[in-house]
Amino acid sequence: MDRTLLQTYFGTEQSPVAVRRLTAGRLTAELVEGNLRAISYDGLEVLRAISYVVRDKDWGTYSPVIDEQVVREGDNEFTVTYRAACRGLEDQSLTYRATIHGTAAGVTFDVVAEPGTDFLTNRCGFCILHPIVNLAGTPVTVEHTNGEMEQSILPDLIEPWQPFKDMRAISHHVGPGLVASCRMEGGVWEMEDQRNWSDASYKTYVRPLELPWPYVMPRAVADRQTVTLTIADRRQQQPAASRTLREEAVTISLVPASGAAPKIGLVIAPEEIEATLANIQRLRQVGPQVLLCHFDPNAGHGRDAMAGFAKVAAAYPAEMVLECVVPCRAPHEVELSEIAELVRAAGLSFSAIAVSPSVDRQSTPPGSVWPACPPLEEVYASAQNAFPGIRLGGGMFSYFTELNRKRVPVDKLGFVTHCTCPIVHAADDLSVMQSLEALPFITRSARAFIGDKPYWIGPSTIGMRQNPYGSRTMDNPNNERIAMASWDPRQDSLFAAAWMIGYAARAADANLEVLTVAALAGPFGLLTEGSAAGRVRPAFHAASGLSSLAGKELVGCRSSRPSDILAIGVIGEQGRPTIWAANVTDRKQSVRIVSENSLWKMTVLDQHSVESGSLGSLGAAMNVRNGVFEMEPFAITRLEAA
Repeated sequence: MDRTLLQTYFGTEQSPVAVRRLTAGRLTAELVEGNLRAISYDGLEVLRAISYVVRDKDWGTYSPVIDEQVVREGDNEFTVTYRAACRGLEDQSLTYRATIHGTAAGVTFDVVAEPGTDFLTNRCGFCILHPIVNLAGTPVTVEHTNGEMEQSILPDLIEPWQPFKDMRAISHHVGPGLVASCRMEGGVWEMEDQRNWSDASYKTYVRPLELPWPYVMPRAVADRQTVTLTIADRRQQQPAASRTLREEAVTISLVPASGAAPKIGLVIAPEEIEATLANIQRLRQVGPQVLLCHFDPNAGHGRDAMAGFAKVAAAYPAEMVLECVVPCRAPHEVELSEIAELVRAAGLSFSAIAVSPSVDRQSTPPGSVWPACPPLEEVYASAQNAFPGIRLGGGMFSYFTELNRKRVPVDKLGFVTHCTCPIVHAADDLSVMQSLEALPFITRSARAFIGDKPYWIGPSTIGMRQNPYGSRTMDNPNNERIAMASWDPRQDSLFAAAWMIGYAARAADANLEVLTVAALAGPFGLLTEGSAAGRVRPAFHAASGLSSLAGKELVGCRSSRPSDILAIGVIGEQGRPTIWAANVTDRKQSVRIVSENSLWKMTVLDQHSVESGSLGSLGAAMNVRNGVFEMEPFAITRLEAA
């Protein structure tokens, strides 16, 4: 792929990770950077991944340098061997040798690691990912280290804590007559529900979180771990090996739905006020209904920030909402009164305020001591006293994980909010897009404990606003795909536009009141940084399109392959549906809309039109007959029934 196309699709000249397909009879897997992904049997996904992962003290993931890799393949087996090296801060180093052997009956993945120095880490070892689609809520058998067998189920609603601990093996049903078993050797293992972080998996990992971290792996002391996957095929009649190529069109079926499309919000940090004011015309073009004003006294935000928010409010009429971090270094009632005085002095009129103690932005993992924090009921009461008559929101300014683990008193609130971020654990393109699979589980799990309380999500962007799991977000000086980085290069690309439309589509059934999708400026922005003229990123058009749907009656858009094509639609003028669709893959897709309408008008943003900077730049909308059309990789389209 040439540089121009890489920039257009991904916002970086860094190529996507190389993928090598491995086959052993009916078993297939993808070899990606030394790890296994998409392990399947007869075309059915057995495991999402078996990966050997090395973390630093902030839960950042090392990118090991792999050499001496040898791959041997036969008709019914494959073998992979390699050496990998990790180098960390203060010249810490660790090397490991890996051997992967696959047959039609399963896979063995063996690693021996040896630190070259004392090596500080939060975790070093295997992560095994079970997919969530078709497995959530299904039976599993867990073998514990003492040999005890536990019959249970994989959680349907998202578990805040580990569903299984002290594990030695776990078995699940892949399909009728197909059973997959994973046995883990070397250390003690447990499982966490990664849907908390919008990962589309359950993760079994080595070393319990209840043990201290970070910890030191002593120099020259070898550590060996082995994962063995065994597949038992008990089907009386085995089908012919399934085809892996999918040539048929993806269908989008329009079905009845309830509710309205959410209001769309943009977040404004004080550091971005000047750029926002300089691009008010662009803000009007996006048309968000809500502006979320982030205010954190711990970051030095004060009188100037409130004055800046007031200028934005005067220039663009929208619902102004204060996202207020409460430091809790002094009595919270005093701090909130002081913030309210800043608001009054600036002449601001907020339609709502969301508050959260600063300490709640940091995660409290299992086994850790909860930090001191005033009771939320008291913080909310102080906020209501300081801002009488203003709608009060609460929840978590971090992720669903933190809300699920510390459930707020919703009866005190006018709405509940949280964010998500797709690069907490992995930053490759497939993992980021697969994170969209987890959103319906997140929203359904949230509804289970917030009920019908108005529900807000965001700001949710590919880049990480703040790291709840360490002291910092990761630096990204070379414009790469890095987990836990505040800047993600895909924000500059078609990828982010497709991800944003896909996000709204996956959250469409949650009856959200507000979905905050980006900022106007800055690293999470819809405009390129350092551009006085306000040059737009592709996500600008996705946000504008979603804003145009806000408040309109939803129409269900059921995709036959949601891993490839996602769509959100509303009933527009004269009862005609309007649909925004996204190709969330790096492959061209054929699409067919199944509805009563035979003629559609379609406008496209893809690699052919993105350089022009606006939808419709290719001329009048194209006519699409019988709802059949093609979408280029990471393209977004607007379709209106004619």
